[in-house]
Amino acid sequence: MNKEEIVRMYQKEEDRLLVAKMLDQVSLCKKRNKLQHTDFLDKRQVHILEKAIHRMDIQNYVIYGGFEDAERQIVFFYPENWSQKIIEKNYDSVMQVIRILLPNDLKGSYAHRDYLGGLMKLGLKREKIGDIIVWEEGADILVLNEIIPFLEQHLITLTRFQKAQIKVVSMLELHPVNLKKQEIEIIVSSMRLDNIVSELSKTSRTKAEEIIRQERVILNYETITKDSKLVKTGDKLTIRGKGKFVVKEQIGNTKKGRFILKIAKYA
Repeated sequence: MNKEEIVRMYQKEEDRLLVAKMLDQVSLCKKRNKLQHTDFLDKRQVHILEKAIHRMDIQNYVIYGGFEDAERQIVFFYPENWSQKIIEKNYDSVMQVIRILLPNDLKGSYAHRDYLGGLMKLGLKREKIGDIIVWEEGADILVLNEIIPFLEQHLITLTRFQKAQIKVVSMLELHPVNLKKQEIEIIVSSMRLDNIVSELSKTSRTKAEEIIRQERVILNYETITKDSKLVKTGDKLTIRGKGKFVVKEQIGNTKKGRFILKIAKYA
């Protein structure tokens, strides 16, 4: 299957463009024998590219966003003779970390939206920015190297960061990420999406159906509007306004034959 055939498989223009750009990077990697990469992508975009990669039987690639389970990731394409060690050494040539350390009087006062809002106020494109790791003293922001000079010059022009210390650090110095999650159990009469959304949202089936129709439910990175869609073990589910979940396993059945599911809920 050639590039044109792959691209035509996607209905949305934005998806066709995404896949076409990715295939251009693959071609450049082979032609130049150098590491090539995408911008930062969200989970849905990564999912789309993974499907295309498998269709094209592309082998020399890795998906990485700075740490395990990063929400925003880059797809890297590398020459055939590269080892994993060489690939990891080259991450810093593509992305690094902008560290913002707040003054004492502002520590603990900024959330994720405050840092992202500042970056957007500077007119930056979201695809140039990866995850933002927030802690009491400040934040680490993963960014493509190409925007680092701009950030070093302009971040301090924002009122919220005028008293902050801003510096560039390598990926090896990235602040530890503590993904908060809890395991819960739910009981559902069937594996239909509306049943599971109802339980996870702690609401009625009717309300769950409304949430689905409002396009607030993402299953495995695709917005689903069909309430009868069946959910499987391992599926990832996002309910906007309610949280992110993974269906870990079916751990049993009740006497009435209802399913008992173990769910990982991410804060």
